[in-house]
Amino acid sequence: MAQRKIGDVILDVRNISLRFGGVKALTDISFDVREHEIRAIIGPNGAGKSSMLNCINGVYTPQEGSITFRGQTFSHMNSRQVAEMGIARTFQNLALFKGMSVLDNIMTGRNLRIRSNLFLQALRIGPAEREEIEHREVVERIIDFLEIQAYRKTPVGQLPYGLQKRVDLGRALAMEPQVLLLDEPMAGMNVEEKQDMCRFILDVNDEFGTTIVLIEHDMGVVMDISDRVVVLDYGKKIGDGTPEEVRTNPDVIRAYLGASH
Repeated sequence: MAQRKIGDVILDVRNISLRFGGVKALTDISFDVREHEIRAIIGPNGAGKSSMLNCINGVYTPQEGSITFRGQTFSHMNSRQVAEMGIARTFQNLALFKGMSVLDNIMTGRNLRIRSNLFLQALRIGPAEREEIEHREVVERIIDFLEIQAYRKTPVGQLPYGLQKRVDLGRALAMEPQVLLLDEPMAGMNVEEKQDMCRFILDVNDEFGTTIVLIEHDMGVVMDISDRVVVLDYGKKIGDGTPEEVRTNPDVIRAYLGASH
């Protein structure tokens, strides 16, 4: 595989603090993400990892701090703005349309890119028809890429879990994001499904050049595929660096193993 060229900082998270009532979910968290890298966020349960992704993609508004994406700084954004700027997200709990086909689920990821009005879309005339054909071509390429051609017309609810996760990834890819946020993409998978998902994540990063921010519990996976890892514990940052640096960081070892080890 050709060596990926990791670029400059594309996403800069500065001094983010998030509270719910009196409960601190995140305290003064800062880290950056470089273009084309795979950046992992790890930590024990309740460390604040999903809350951090929710701040980046506009679901939560932090009380303090800022997020800079491609040189533009925001104290808060809504989810649609974030998506329009080029940040897509998959979710821990699959938010797929279970009764719809694989193809139609992935097509929903194209909604941001559809320009013709709803009336023309409904009638499928003129520019709307041409546009739909173009969007379908993009979606078919994603279906080929994720090796789910055999299931194109299958309702997603009938697929095994690992394949549903793949469809979820496909829908996010359909948005053509510059940064892809993956929230535990391998949770609940068996070993074989995990290996497949690892391969697809590496291929997305390599072939599409997509920058990836990944939350994952499986430390083996994280250490294998990440360029850099940030470690949270109880909403604070306790480590940041290459997988090797993080693996040998005493604070990280303590957080994962407990002080008695």
